[in-house]
Amino acid sequence: MSKTIKITDDSLLYTGSATRLLPKLTAGMRVIAVADENVGRAHPELLAPFEHILLPAGEQAKSLRTAERLYAELVEREADRSSFVLGIGGGVVTDMAGFVASTYMRGIPFGFVPTTLLGMVDAAIGGKNGVDFEGYKNMVGTFAQPRFVVCDVALLRTLPDCEFRSGLAEVVKAAIIGDKDLFELLENLSFQQLRTCSAITERIIEAAVRVKAEIVARDATEQGERRKLNLGHTLAHAIERCAPQYSHGEAVAIGLHKMAEKAYRIGLLDRRDTERIPSLLHRYGFSTDLPADMEQLLDAMRKDKKRIGDRLYIVLPTAIGKVSVYPETFDSIRELFA
Repeated sequence: MSKTIKITDDSLLYTGSATRLLPKLTAGMRVIAVADENVGRAHPELLAPFEHILLPAGEQAKSLRTAERLYAELVEREADRSSFVLGIGGGVVTDMAGFVASTYMRGIPFGFVPTTLLGMVDAAIGGKNGVDFEGYKNMVGTFAQPRFVVCDVALLRTLPDCEFRSGLAEVVKAAIIGDKDLFELLENLSFQQLRTCSAITERIIEAAVRVKAEIVARDATEQGERRKLNLGHTLAHAIERCAPQYSHGEAVAIGLHKMAEKAYRIGLLDRRDTERIPSLLHRYGFSTDLPADMEQLLDAMRKDKKRIGDRLYIVLPTAIGKVSVYPETFDSIRELFA
């Protein structure tokens, strides 16, 4: 049975079977689906009803060069403002599809079917669409909401364990930001339970999405409260640049741990909650050790797209389920991580 979660007035998330929901959601539309080669092999039934464009798999495809190719394909197919772009895949695909759709002809409607846990709880939710530029994550992008997002947990069965684990870091992040009950639930579940029980997986997806949706509804373009969703991410993006062998989820896990440590060190977070965060991350198989020299990471953080002048907004947990945002100079950030 499908459920509906309101992200914004113009964007809804549905849980349930994608093959049953999509015909209703796209009825009467000319749909052009965008997916990567892996999705094309694993889920041909999702692409079969639509015109479709296949991209190479992997983060390297998340570029302006790929966007240019997609624009050319849309022009060649004579797509117009009544056309609908459907991104089917992980975060790279949904980011690319959303970015191109929101800029082609000054914007055409689009929707997503994320096929990874990371996509379902984070990348496809909230209206951020972007591409990487010269190694910097999401440096070029837009704020534009998908008309709909369909989360079908059955699609996760083909996902490798490492990719499923990567998405769990974003679930833990959501719990730390705004749902202590979700955090406690995760503390009592094993990786295998989350991996194999669809009902449990759907429950944690819904809980994580609600945390993000409530924040996005109040601050769609990241002028204030939405900055909370960057918990762990400023450091994580620096790790991904300096140690590209780390997945996004692995980098986020390290970022979450380090932010908890710093919050404890300056008296914002008590010892018990500080210890619970790395304990949960280790439970799900994450390392929390820095993979690069801190000076390298600080240099990468200095080029973060969220920088405003000589300041970055750092998000620190103050309890499980609560965080605060602090504007810090780079000198104070260096002292924080010394």
